[in-house]
Amino acid sequence: QVQLVESGGGLVQPGGSLRISCETSGPTYNNYAMGWFRQAPGKDREFVAAIRWSTGNLQYKDSVKGRFTISRDKDKNKMYLQMNNLNTEDTAGYYCAAGCRIIISAMSSINKYDYWGQGTQVTVSS
Repeated sequence: QVQLVESGGGLVQPGGSLRISCETSGPTYNNYAMGWFRQAPGKDREFVAAIRWSTGNLQYKDSVKGRFTISRDKDKNKMYLQMNNLNTEDTAGYYCAAGCRIIISAMSSINKYDYWGQGTQVTVSS
């Protein structure tokens, strides 16, 4: 059973930075893709960024390209999302997800992910 636990959310001013983490436990992740999704109040959950655990292939939502960076530490079984130049539209609950045998072209598809964390809140406000 895969378990995912997010941490690092909080309140940040517009233009600020924050790094959130996802600690994983369970079976080996070499054939997994892992991703970050977010959900704002009253909106659907949406894709933010994803990474293939073994190869490091990356994918980003267009609106976060150049501002957010996804990475993983294989030794620590942790995934990160470094978020820079945050704006109020980035305010949401951020969720870590993992899925097995997700092809690169499908990494942004929410329904491909089987395991989810409980989420961490990121609030961007002055």
